[in-house]
Amino acid sequence: MRRLVEFHLDDESSETVVVEVDEPVEEGTGEEKAAFGSWRKKPVQASETLDQALDRVTPAAQALLLKLRGLVEPPDEMTVAFGIKLTATAGAVLASAGVEANYTVTMMWKREGAAGG
Repeated sequence: MRRLVEFHLDDESSETVVVEVDEPVEEGTGEEKAAFGSWRKKPVQASETLDQALDRVTPAAQALLLKLRGLVEPPDEMTVAFGIKLTATAGAVLASAGVEANYTVTMMWKREGAAGG
């Protein structure tokens, strides 16, 4: 079910961001299953700040970058993209395709002396 979740940016800020999330509602929680699309309904409060939620995925990104930088012949350019899914209760998690984490890695090596630079 899609719903709106409000995250405070961090512990010291009163600023918030509202995010659309797609997550199941647990039976017996008292939450109503309302159709998404009405901004008149108050968003669900996230259980942690956006800053705290993103702190959970930072170690995975750092580990991947360290491994790729440690290649015998590291690339001249590297792009790593991965999806982050926000939930009201779990915070930020790596978005997945099936049961695996979804990473896209692009690496480029530039040959010295190649035509055009």
